[in-house]
Amino acid sequence: MIEPQICAQAIASHTPFDPSEAQAIVATLAFLEEHDRFWQRDNYVGHLTASAWLVNAAKSHVLLTHHRKFNRWLQVGGHVGEEDDSLLAAALRETREESGIQVIEPLQTTIFDIGHHPINTAKEPPHMHYDIRFLLVAKSMSYIVSKESNDLAWIPLAEVATVGSSTALQRMAYKTC
Repeated sequence: MIEPQICAQAIASHTPFDPSEAQAIVATLAFLEEHDRFWQRDNYVGHLTASAWLVNAAKSHVLLTHHRKFNRWLQVGGHVGEEDDSLLAAALRETREESGIQVIEPLQTTIFDIGHHPINTAKEPPHMHYDIRFLLVAKSMSYIVSKESNDLAWIPLAEVATVGSSTALQRMAYKTC
């Protein structure tokens, strides 16, 4: 199980890239202070999620998922589980599950990016995702599309802005270059 103080320390020590990421750090730390059930999926105030900015070995492409529920391109990742002893472990597990790529390694063990965004779907009450993102590298570019995705694609970093208007995706692409 993930320890809240370890999460808070890692988040607080992350240097924000821009004002949007700085705001996400403040919001995430405030959320952690107020909620013991900070990662449980049934906490409909919000919960921490763990994602991956999964690049190929050349660091020229990122694997994005066209998410079935949200109908847009996103980084791979998802909810923290009981079996996860860290946010990085959750990001690795979710990435393997969503991509089918098993040989994945962290390029760094510290947090790569932090974001937060509201979730509004027909199947869940509105809530917030406080997303902790890690920079990972895939040793293979072969993938399997999971049931959570409409599609997966290796997108050249220089073309990330063409798949959507997400400033977070654009920020992570810029950070990678």
